[in-house]
Amino acid sequence: MTLHPIPPVFDKTSEVLILGSFPSVKSREEGFFYGHPQNRFWRVIASIFDEKVPATVEEKKAFLLRNHIALWDVISSCDIEGSSDATIRNVTANDINIILRDADIRTIYVNGKTAYKYYQKYTQPVINREALCLPSTSPANAAWSLERLIEAWKCINRKF
Repeated sequence: MTLHPIPPVFDKTSEVLILGSFPSVKSREEGFFYGHPQNRFWRVIASIFDEKVPATVEEKKAFLLRNHIALWDVISSCDIEGSSDATIRNVTANDINIILRDADIRTIYVNGKTAYKYYQKYTQPVINREALCLPSTSPANAAWSLERLIEAWKCINRKF
C-alpha cells in the first residue's frame, strides 16, 4: 500500500480544483505534484496564464494560489506498481471536502481519464458534484501535443 505524501494546495480564494489520480514515483520523491520533467502540466497551465513555468515547489505553490487554483489527487492510498495508473488497485479516496469547506470552488477538473474514473467511483457520490475531464498531461498521453493540451485546458482560466 502506497500512501499519498503530498498535502493539497489551496486557500480560501481558490476557485478551480484540479485533481489528478495519484502522484508518480518522481512526484512522490520530489514531494510535489507533477514532478516528472516529461509531464506537461506546469508548461500547460503556465501558458494558459501567460506566465513563466514555475521551477521550484515554492514557485509552483505560489503560481497555483495566485491563479486561484486548488490542486490535489483523487486517491489517498492504493497499491501501484511504479507510476503506472493501469496497476492501481485497492483505492482509498481523499476527502475533497477538506478543500470544499474552505474554498469557493466553482469548477472541478480532473487531469485525465484515470482520475475521472476514480473521481466518478469514489468522490462524486460523496460530494454530489460533477467534474470535467481534461486530457491527461502525462507523457503517456502521446496522442496529445503540447499545443492541443494548452487549447483543451484553456477552460480553467475564465479569461478565455
